[in-house]
Amino acid sequence: MPRPTDHELFDLGDVVLQGGATLRGAQLAYKTYGTLNADRSNVIVHPTWYSAWHDANEWSVGPGKACDPEKYFIVMPNQLNNGLSSSPSNTPPPYDGPSFPHVTFHDQVEVQHRLLTQQWGIESVELVVGSSMGAGQTYQWAVSHPEMVKRAAPIVGSSITSEHNQVFLKSLRAALTLDPAFAGGRYRPDALPTAGLRAFARIYAGWGLSQAFYWQREYRNLGFSSLEDFLVGFWEGYWLDERDPNDLLGMLWTWEHGDVGGTPGFDGDTEAALRSIRCPLVAMPARTDLYFPPEDEEWASQFIEHGEVRVIPTVYGHFAGLGQNPADNEFIDRELEELLARPA
Repeated sequence: MPRPTDHELFDLGDVVLQGGATLRGAQLAYKTYGTLNADRSNVIVHPTWYSAWHDANEWSVGPGKACDPEKYFIVMPNQLNNGLSSSPSNTPPPYDGPSFPHVTFHDQVEVQHRLLTQQWGIESVELVVGSSMGAGQTYQWAVSHPEMVKRAAPIVGSSITSEHNQVFLKSLRAALTLDPAFAGGRYRPDALPTAGLRAFARIYAGWGLSQAFYWQREYRNLGFSSLEDFLVGFWEGYWLDERDPNDLLGMLWTWEHGDVGGTPGFDGDTEAALRSIRCPLVAMPARTDLYFPPEDEEWASQFIEHGEVRVIPTVYGHFAGLGQNPADNEFIDRELEELLARPA
């Protein structure tokens, strides 16, 4: 899928990140769907997931769907590090490439908050919804701005990245950085670490989808004729298609260190941060997700006053929340419809 060009850029100016570095002349890429109403009360925020651009969320938007652009003003902000917003690949020295500073979920949400409040004067959000890293940002929105968020729906993601999940992320980092062509992140544009990216893809293929998905050879329903065709055509093809390695590593760090307890004022207390969430929150993990299993969301839900868990019954693993399977999409849409119908 080619890199989209239909987004707009919001000038953030100088952004002081949670780690202390200042991104100068920072920009946040975004796309909107629908029209903001007169009292600015019909807003849905849908952040992006790991490696994705805003167009990867468009499966959830359409007339008659929960995220209906005829009813709602839907804002899809591209997270920092994803190659459209300020990222290692598009930032000038000295913060270019591997020198780009670490970004937390708190940082991501704060620049999105600035977009909503400064660009449109928005004071309330009907729903924040996001999958995977978008779910991490959804939890963060509910913790960072409880006065603003009326409903939240994190899908196939979590409020804190588990140690088992971190094992997966560390293996991805190792595969990419051990390629000699990576050169400490100072690789040449005409000599990308493609061997590392292909290894990265093979690791991802074993985690992103479930054992049952492969046992049933569901990849044939996605248009692939064999396992090897799927591994090369789908997985390697995806990571070799305009994904910058330093951008991937930047997003990887954010994911690996995800924890709403790191929000200022909570001093690392994840449970206290979850207890601060005021709005109804419906978490939708996938039954077969290997790195965000339902147990993670059931643990978090016990601390959220209006928290619920609705498990997606699927063999698509993590990909149940990424728009790949029509049955999973319908399940998610029904839950979002029900959530949006509730009084806030």
